[in-house]
Amino acid sequence: MVCVLLGPGFEEAEAVIPVDLLRRGGVEVALVSLEGDIVPSSHGIPVKTDMTLSQVEPDTVELVFLPGGLGGVKALGEDLRTAQLVRHVLDRGGYAAAICAGPTLLASWGLLEGKRAVCYPGMEDQMAGALTQSSVPFVVDGHIITGEAAGAAFPFALKLLELLRGNETAQGVRDAVHYHG
Repeated sequence: MVCVLLGPGFEEAEAVIPVDLLRRGGVEVALVSLEGDIVPSSHGIPVKTDMTLSQVEPDTVELVFLPGGLGGVKALGEDLRTAQLVRHVLDRGGYAAAICAGPTLLASWGLLEGKRAVCYPGMEDQMAGALTQSSVPFVVDGHIITGEAAGAAFPFALKLLELLRGNETAQGVRDAVHYHG
């Protein structure tokens, strides 16, 4: 299962586009709140989640994903369970993905030390230890995938799908949605 952690103030496109494309590719995806079943996005769109973080069974998670949005990232960073889940998934050989401001959390937890990564332009000073890249939509370094910003949501999501279900599935979804980027 892919676990998409939503904190209040998350960036809609960075969360919903990957969820959509992963589900089209047959991946089980759960939208997960820190608490409650509705999470407001950065632009005031209420999103109904599938479960709360306390309901997640960590051993069933193959990828944990942290969308950006400053409010959402701040909320996720203040909840110690978020870092614990990310570390648990990585320790088990799973993946951690983050986009926009989300990679700054991975850096703050020491998970990007010596790794290539990308984040929202201008936030590189919050990427301690990372070998930051620029002007690329996403970077894969081992089991960590980082994305630049909302505009990178499609290629970022298709890379996640490729990693989880293979190139043929990712290409099929790319063709089905007519993504030409």
